[in-house]
Amino acid sequence: MKEQLLKMLAEREGAFVSGEEASRLLGVSRTAVWKQIRRLMEEGYTIEACRNRGYRLAGSPDRLTAAGLLSRLRTTSFGRTLHLFDEVGSTQDIAKRLAEEGAPEGTLVIAELQTSGRGRMGRSWLSPKGKGLWMSLVLRPDVPVLCTPQLTLLVAAALCRSLRRQTGLDIGIKWPNDLLVGGRKISGILLESSAEEERLRHVIAGVGVSVNLEPDDYPPELKDKAVSLRMAAGRSFDRTETAALFLESLEELYGIYRRDGFGPIRLLWEAYSVTLGRPAVLKTPDGMVEGVALGLTAHGALRVRTADGSEREIFSAEFVS
Repeated sequence: MKEQLLKMLAEREGAFVSGEEASRLLGVSRTAVWKQIRRLMEEGYTIEACRNRGYRLAGSPDRLTAAGLLSRLRTTSFGRTLHLFDEVGSTQDIAKRLAEEGAPEGTLVIAELQTSGRGRMGRSWLSPKGKGLWMSLVLRPDVPVLCTPQLTLLVAAALCRSLRRQTGLDIGIKWPNDLLVGGRKISGILLESSAEEERLRHVIAGVGVSVNLEPDDYPPELKDKAVSLRMAAGRSFDRTETAALFLESLEELYGIYRRDGFGPIRLLWEAYSVTLGRPAVLKTPDGMVEGVALGLTAHGALRVRTADGSEREIFSAEFVS
């Protein structure tokens, strides 16, 4: 009934449909019509209700559709095999299962809402419905396990490049893969891999982008740490275009990486970095490291010069400051 009512409103092209007419055409009571109107409004539709005139569709939510995304893609494989969901626990879990079942490289899992989204270090990831991009991509790079850090940096560089192009915002990368604007986090990236005999079998690249979230969407503990593209730019963005631009950027850089190695990716990452040349305090598995971040190594580690003048290579750490 809800879909029939929505179709009826949309076909009137902004004209009012009386409650009496809607109930007659749908064969239900006017109370039942009102309940469905409320459900549509809860899903993000803007519907004007006017006494003695009825209901009018004034706006529709920004919904991702398979047809809409596929029509925008300019990729060869990334995103061409698409699994689109209204609500999932985590796109990572679905993409992992698909990869283990033999899904081809470039398979994309994307959802309007995640109830158990996760980020690095086991943290949860805020994924409200219809306001961001919550997606996971299957990669099958023919590289050794020790190259995994390079792939994390590659995904960060691709996302940073595509978001800068779309928004015009001065977005930068905080090592290894947090994207920031004005010092506040705008996205999260999580890579989870499976290996066999020291070679990667598959990598699941999870990406969350806060596209059109508003201040009230964030809990108090995140209000000073996180921001959306909409909040930073003062305008909303087409999420389908955000996804399409990212997949195009990632496929291009991934092709360069497979052809020319990590060198070009390292240069691009360093160009976007907001970490290099600044004092850093990092919590590593071996303890705290303080120094100045200098750049990336050929393997994707962070080079840090400590107070005694020596250099450390950091593969895994959490920034304390």
